[in-house]
Amino acid sequence: MAVELHRAGGFEVEGLDGYRANMAFMHAMQSGHTSFESAMLRILNMLGEEKPTGESWHRDLIRRISRRLPDRPAILDEATAAAAEETRAFRNLATRSYDTFAVERADPAVAAAGILADKVEAVVRDFRLRIDPPEEDGGGDGSGGGMSGGPV
Repeated sequence: MAVELHRAGGFEVEGLDGYRANMAFMHAMQSGHTSFESAMLRILNMLGEEKPTGESWHRDLIRRISRRLPDRPAILDEATAAAAEETRAFRNLATRSYDTFAVERADPAVAAAGILADKVEAVVRDFRLRIDPPEEDGGGDGSGGGMSGGPV
């Protein structure tokens, strides 16, 4: 929705309407990235991995999930990780710079949000298939059967 709000514009309008456009856009970008982080933390939890801690945990999360570890492949590919880093950086800016926010500088983050929206589901599905492939039962019905016991 952040991409759509950006496309709709209205940021330069004076008064409540301009304020609403700016705040709705920044909130949508922040919420979108926060939802992405929550999903990635859930995956780490399901894998039994500790979540990153400390002041830079948001950046560390993206680094960890985009790296291959000895017992698992990378969760994100390079392009998706770069998009996540861009939306993370934007969220950091937006949460600290309401009074100096310049929507014209948001284009790279909006493009990155579009990439995440378009790719993250497929990237996670691919990761799941690599760590929990469906068992071959000869039935070919696509019902899955890996550790999750359900369709992939």
